[in-house]
Formats: sequence, C-alpha cells, structure tokens
Amino acid sequence: MLSIFRSSWALFLGIGLLMIGNSMQGTLLGLRGALEEFNPTIMGFVMAAYFIGFLGGSWLTPLMIRNVGHVRVFAALASLISAAFIIYAVFVNPWAWAFMRLIVGFGFSGVYVVAESWVNNATDNEHRGQALSTYMIVQMLGIVIGQALINLSEPGGYDLFILMSVLVSVSFAPILLSAAPAPVAGASERMSFAELFKSSPLGCIGSMLLGGIFSALFGMAVVYAGELNFSVETTSAFVSAIYIGGMLMQYPIGWVSDRMDRRRVIMFVTALGTAACALGIVGAPSKPALFIAAFILGGVANPLYSLLIAHTNDFLPATKMASASSGLVFLNGLGAMFGPVTVGYMMQVFGPNGFFLFNAILCASISAYALYRMTQRAAIDPEDTGSYVPVPARSVVGAEVAAEIYYDEATDGE
Repeated sequence: MLSIFRSSWALFLGIGLLMIGNSMQGTLLGLRGALEEFNPTIMGFVMAAYFIGFLGGSWLTPLMIRNVGHVRVFAALASLISAAFIIYAVFVNPWAWAFMRLIVGFGFSGVYVVAESWVNNATDNEHRGQALSTYMIVQMLGIVIGQALINLSEPGGYDLFILMSVLVSVSFAPILLSAAPAPVAGASERMSFAELFKSSPLGCIGSMLLGGIFSALFGMAVVYAGELNFSVETTSAFVSAIYIGGMLMQYPIGWVSDRMDRRRVIMFVTALGTAACALGIVGAPSKPALFIAAFILGGVANPLYSLLIAHTNDFLPATKMASASSGLVFLNGLGAMFGPVTVGYMMQVFGPNGFFLFNAILCASISAYALYRMTQRAAIDPEDTGSYVPVPARSVVGAEVAAEIYYDEATDGE
C-alpha cells in the first residue's frame, strides 16, 4: 500500500484536499443552519439535495466525459463546486443552500468518477485492490481532517466557506498535473434490475436501505448534534467518530466475510448497528455513549456497502459483475435521496432521538431480511466466493474495480 501511495502521492494529495473540502461543507452547513434556527425538516431537504445531485451526476458524467474528455469535465465541475462553496456564505437561505447542494452533489459525483478513473489507470491489475484501499484511507483521513479544520473559525462568518473553496481549487493542481488520461471503460454484459434482484435480493434491498443510513450519517449527524446544543468542537469530534469507526472496522469485517456465509456477517453487523443506535437513544445526552454509538454505527455502515457488493458478486457470472455493481450504486443513491428528509421529519416528531431511531429501523430491517434470505437459499462455500474488496460509498468506478478484481479471480487472471 505504501508503494502505491509513493508512486501516486500527488494524485492522492489532490483527492485528499477534495475530501477535506467536501467533509467541511456538510458539517459547516449544519452548524450554520442551527445558528440561523433552520428546523431539522428544512435542513433535511437541504442535505438531501446533495444526494439527488450526486445520483444525477452518476448518470450524466459518463456522457460528458465521452463528449469533452476527463480533464475538461474535472476542471468544469470542480470550478462549480468551488463557486458554490462561496455562494453558501453569500446567500444564507435554505432554498439557496439546497440548490447549491444540488450542484455540489452533481459536481462531486463527476469529480469522483474522473479522479477514481485516474487512480485505477495508475495501477496494474495486481495492485488495484491496494490502490482502492489506499484511496479509501485517503478519503477517510480527508473527512477527519475536514472536521478538525471546522474548529479554526466560527461557523457564523465567511472564513470557513472561503477555506473550503480554496481547498477544492488547490486540489486541481496535483490531480491534473499528475494524472494521465483515463482509459475508456470496457463494455460489460448488461443486466436489468429485475435480473439483478433475482440474482441477489439481499444485495438490492440492502443497498437501497444502506443508502438511507449513509445519507443520514453524512448529512444529518451534524444537525443531530446541533439539536443537542453541542459545541463546534464536540460536533466535529462526533462526526469524526463515525468515519474513524468506518476506517478501523473495514478490514476486520472484510476478513471475517471471506471465511463464512456473508449473509450471516451482514445480519450480525447490522444487528450490531441496531444495538449501537439503541445505545444512542437511551444514552443521550451522555457524550461517551453517543460517541461510542457513532463509532460503531459508522464502523458498521461503511464496510456494509462493500459487503453487499461482494455478496451480490458471489451469485453472478464474471461478465455481469460490473453491470450489477452499477445497479447497486444506483439503488444506494436512490435510498440516499430520502434519508435526510425522513430523518429531519422524525427529529421534529420524536426530538433528537429521531436520528438514531431512523438508523435503528433501517439496520434492523437489513438484519431481519438477511436472516430471512438465509432460509431461502443455501450458503455458498467460502472457498468458492470472491475476496472482499473495500469500496468507497456510492463509488461507480470503485464498484467496477471490485468487479474487475472478482473477474480476475474467477478467470485466474486469464
């Protein structure tokens, strides 16, 4: 992994700067929204706009890349993101924010596709798994660093919005100067949603429900902290705990999933997530209890995406894995669109506990459905399954790279 980082450090530096800026924007808007007394439901719509834009970008970016190329798409979308970050501070209005979040989500969807394509192109087949793991670690570190930078100034001013914009603008240089043109993606056998669901009902249902969990954690954790009147320092630490958990638990869960029925692992980790949410509900407002709950829930949610992709690929021919992965990314994005709005409404009805209640319901639903699926189909021998590959959330390229690794294993690299 270190050799991968040394050979592409400039590219990873640029990606890290992008993640710092993106990490800051969600937290900063949540903190500023609390200062402006925007209610949780309104903030839910603001946060959801990002995921709507992200889903739209995942559809349109490949078309834009084919028309004008990777470099122009990256530069144009990153410029839009940088401008939107400044506009947040100029127009402190929830509907203006929602529109900017839509643009930012669309922009980051395209920027990630281009950046991940360059990461993929910078490594050979033998090291693609390591490159993807390095990319995920850089992402997580960027998110945690972004939370720390929130403490540099007050959320009521302009400074942090300007800093976010500068970080995204500066990220252009190392990425564009270090990346070679990305190759055109190879064609794969198409797969309908009906065929995908028939092949892996748990993969489909789990991915959609997990999208709601992801968007709640990424979009509404800071709103939850605001409802509890956490300080800026405590809020940034609370959000960081979610992503630190995701980074530390990714590999232990992946290791276990390669050695037993993945449905059983999915059932147990989501049951653990449900228990963490229960701790968050009964333990509030105790900060130690909430930090533990956030750490465990983040540690469950982030590896679960990769786990669902691995489980789905176990039931597919190698030629359909890339198409199936794209379908799971779409279902995950579809679920993400409704997460923040639902959480915002539940927080208005049930108070701050609505945040953990929403996540508990979704985790418990995935766990129960995994248990049900275990009664419907025999388990595959772990020796006949592909290896677990860590995949960034809603990453189209990452999911396709995982499919390539599965394909190489299934065909013995031929």
